[in-house]
Amino acid sequence: MAGGGGVEYYFGYQLPENDLLLEDFRSRDKSWDYGRIALEFFRSQRIPFWEMKNADDLVGNSKHDNTRYCFAKSGELYLVYLPSGGASDLDLSRVTGQLRVSWFDPRNGGALQKGAVASVRGGGVVSIGSPPGASTDDWLAVIRK
Repeated sequence: MAGGGGVEYYFGYQLPENDLLLEDFRSRDKSWDYGRIALEFFRSQRIPFWEMKNADDLVGNSKHDNTRYCFAKSGELYLVYLPSGGASDLDLSRVTGQLRVSWFDPRNGGALQKGAVASVRGGGVVSIGSPPGASTDDWLAVIRK
């Protein structure tokens, strides 16, 4: 989502289960879950990541900081990752037609969910609304033609 080419785990050296002494990988159990959930999402939703590009400018993040990310196959599919939940705008100025908006919970996985906005129309900057509930947890908006 942020333009990386893979994942590397570094456990640090200040924790009891650090890079040098780690014997019990259960201490990193959540991390393995998050990786599995992400892979299942990309497979089940048939996300053509090899055809997509970083498009943070479309969500007003030209500095590419950690506020929000956009991964896009222009005109067809937009994944907007919100690390702290909330709402976001998406620039669909170069897009025509209607797009569905749904939400994915990257912490727990599962089916796509409905949020505050069910669909948007291309042709300008639109609000994709907010994820289900009033959460400050991370969410992924899936905007698809």
